[in-house]
Amino acid sequence: MTGGAAQDAMLDDLRRAGFDVLARNHAEAILAHDFPGETAELVAALLSHRITLTELVGGGGGEAGQTQRLRHRLAASGWEKHAFSIRTVVDGTERDAISHEVDHVRFARAGSLALEIEWNNKDPFFDRDLENFQRLHALSAISVGVIVTRGASMQDAFLPRITAWMKAEGLTSEADLDRLNIAERTRAQAATVARAVARGTPFPEAFAKAFVASKYGPASTHWAKLESRIARGVGNPCPLILIGLPDSVLTDAPEPPPAPPAPDLFSR
Repeated sequence: MTGGAAQDAMLDDLRRAGFDVLARNHAEAILAHDFPGETAELVAALLSHRITLTELVGGGGGEAGQTQRLRHRLAASGWEKHAFSIRTVVDGTERDAISHEVDHVRFARAGSLALEIEWNNKDPFFDRDLENFQRLHALSAISVGVIVTRGASMQDAFLPRITAWMKAEGLTSEADLDRLNIAERTRAQAATVARAVARGTPFPEAFAKAFVASKYGPASTHWAKLESRIARGVGNPCPLILIGLPDSVLTDAPEPPPAPPAPDLFSR
């Protein structure tokens, strides 16, 4: 299998697993020829990533454990935070200095890859990321920009999956939420749920609807918002890879602890 075919197969592994994958400005060809190992690291991290519904609801929609495991795994593979420092010097005098910080940068022999994870920010953060990638690419500081966000299937799955999980957990009132340390709710949100319950809506459905609307609403960072910006050409002409996490990443079961290291049979 050629390098390009192998690279396509890696991206297809994501697609087959339900990930949204969109490439722009020849990004896939650049990855195939210049960054096969680095792309394999990213694909492996994404395919193994899981988010439990307990931490999803208990974390109140914030990042916390939802994406910290993914961030830590990427950092362990060399995808670390980096601030690009850009200085303008005229006749030996510095006229301007700016810094562009990227959460995950993978330096390689052929260049560098820049990656941002937008789990649950306000959607204008996409503009910031794409415009940042555009500037850095124009300066030959990065070869490809990558954004990972919530995919379309995950966005659609939040309400039914959280509702079903709450029913399975036997959560039937506000008091039950404390049992799972679900404290991230405002007085207004609690009042919204109480009104819905008073109208006859079962508590799990009322809570899940209010939770999803307040934490993962249409104005937050998710696939549709990212896709619309790409369609408008935001970030061009920087080569881009856009990845949406699918609903298969969500799991009802807690993530198992890491396996202990294999014994060294030759050290005895």
